[in-house]
Amino acid sequence: MAVGGDETAAGSGRTEDGQQVLLRCLAALVEIVGLDVAPAEPGEEWRWGRRVGAALRTASRKGGLLLPGASFDVLMKTAVHEPDPSFNRWFMEPTLNAFGRRRVRSTLLDYLRTGTDLERAGAARAWYWSALPLRLPEVRAAEEGVGCQKEEDDRSVLTSEWYEAALREFVSSQHVSVQTSIIPGLPLQKSYYPPELHDLVDTALAMARSHPHDYIRHRVAPPSPVRDSRTGLRPRPPAPEMPLTRARAGARECRDDCRSATGAG
Repeated sequence: MAVGGDETAAGSGRTEDGQQVLLRCLAALVEIVGLDVAPAEPGEEWRWGRRVGAALRTASRKGGLLLPGASFDVLMKTAVHEPDPSFNRWFMEPTLNAFGRRRVRSTLLDYLRTGTDLERAGAARAWYWSALPLRLPEVRAAEEGVGCQKEEDDRSVLTSEWYEAALREFVSSQHVSVQTSIIPGLPLQKSYYPPELHDLVDTALAMARSHPHDYIRHRVAPPSPVRDSRTGLRPRPPAPEMPLTRARAGARECRDDCRSATGAG
């Protein structure tokens, strides 16, 4: 999963700045895919990164985009290190269409299980987009026999494995960024899990309800009673937006599809 070096220096315990990792991934992506994006000017790295994403998105929608095999790891690492859970779609969607849902989800599972805390959080954000329908048939892997455009696409593939890994990580992680990234897509109903994990579901639910982070508590809070003129019950307040809402960058067009595929509310 390394692109241009590992984030953690060997034996040092020091973690490299996530932005630097992302910029290296984007530079590698421009070279491997052949995107027509000029190098970043000093101080313009953030805007340059958005131009790279926009160029890939445009190329994906024009059709006829062939992604070389070397692009897979770079695309996945870029999606995982992109901190905005809307813009990571720009890297996830062509990867899904070219290389297939199982391979993409298997890689995200590896990040969640064995990655750095930054990568675990990023994998949880990117998982949301792994349920996108495959609507870019002209985006293909350059190598023959790679990808799933000609195969039956199972949009529930590896979902149970993800839920179990995410549940374990939510309970064991000491990092709020990992927990806040996992909780939106983590069902905490026992029906999603085998009996041997039901105690862990209870633990996760108790942790979330008493968590010091407001967002995590909100995600598991019971709905407020509704007041009407007959009963006098109080109306339910509007739910606060998730930080960096996925409503941006066209997320609304596939939200229902993604939720129905993952089975999470």
